[in-house]
Amino acid sequence: MDFLKSFAHPDEVMALLRFKFGGCEVVMPKCDFGAMTPTLKQCYEFLNLTSRSFAAVIQALDGELRDAVCIFYLVLRALDTVEDDMTIPIPVKVPMLKSFYKNLWDPNWNYTESNDKDRIVLENFPSISQEFRNLAEIYREVISDICQKMGDGMTIFLERKVDTMEEWDEYCHYVAGLVGIGLAQLFSASGQEDAIIGEDTSLANKLGLFLQKTNIIRDYLEDWNDKRIFWPRATWSKYASDLGDFALPENQEKAVQCLNDLITNTLELLPSAVLFMSRLKTQSIFNFVAIPQVMAIATLERCYNNPKVFSGVVKIRKGEAVRIMMGSTSLEKVKAIIRHFTLQIIERIPDTDPNASKTRAVCQKVLEVTETQQEYTTSTIYPPLYMSMGLMLTAIAYTYWSQILQLYDDLF
Repeated sequence: MDFLKSFAHPDEVMALLRFKFGGCEVVMPKCDFGAMTPTLKQCYEFLNLTSRSFAAVIQALDGELRDAVCIFYLVLRALDTVEDDMTIPIPVKVPMLKSFYKNLWDPNWNYTESNDKDRIVLENFPSISQEFRNLAEIYREVISDICQKMGDGMTIFLERKVDTMEEWDEYCHYVAGLVGIGLAQLFSASGQEDAIIGEDTSLANKLGLFLQKTNIIRDYLEDWNDKRIFWPRATWSKYASDLGDFALPENQEKAVQCLNDLITNTLELLPSAVLFMSRLKTQSIFNFVAIPQVMAIATLERCYNNPKVFSGVVKIRKGEAVRIMMGSTSLEKVKAIIRHFTLQIIERIPDTDPNASKTRAVCQKVLEVTETQQEYTTSTIYPPLYMSMGLMLTAIAYTYWSQILQLYDDLF
């Protein structure tokens, strides 16, 4: 079915085939596991088990930075698992979060009482902490510092709801902005990027906020069903008396207006993301940063003014995702992709939307920073001839399709 969804988009079909037949190595060269220590190899196994979004792009990084980012991810994944596990009592969880960074220096610490889906990183934390201690001091300092700050920040919102827009930014800072800051500092520490990348923490923070806000917007229904509230009251209370009202069909108009309001707020972060990417000079780091950013703008475009957000999960097509990823190898190409999806949003802004003028103004700012000679377009055709050729292509590609699907699931 996923292949058929891209049938009417020949550019996506071609991207899938190019990706399979070697194109994937343009953005994700293979990682050599044979030269790794047993515990480091185990860490990469944990990475692939716990991350669909970042495992592949982390493994495509160069040199010692790859291992540092892998361990950074696993440490924060373990910390996040403690926060997410609702079976851990608050009196136990708070001191665990606050002191978690100290576990990095304890070769024996692990936690075996978690019921979270990612508990493997807590149960096997000695392998992660051992590889942390094997890193150069400059990397250890960044990871430990971010872990401590994130643990402290997580305790703030354990029992406190996100009410104001400032609190929404604060929450996203603790769970994602700090990740952006830590990554930027690791990039600079590796010597592969200039010092300004790690020093401009405001810019790196916004990079993380853009991804986190996009996920929060997209995951409305899943979070609501799990009794988790991440949409800020200051926004949703303008359109409903209860956040759950948006899931009711009779409230669709107000729900979509609230959705558009939050997307507009998130789009304001895009110019900062473009500026951050413009400073990067290492290809693998650029790919690492750019791919999640362009996936996020594509997701926002698909969610904008879309009532399906309140009845299920809105996702971009797999063929479209692969095409976007393979096209995110230079700043000009990334600008073209961002520009394309921004123009798509502009075309769908309802005149009756209370935030219509603000959304247009925000999109215009994005267009100003993404001027480029590059083009990114999508094609849609349905002629019988194309469909016949498509069926033939399906027969040829069938033996490879299961591998493509598995690779996509690992990535996204």
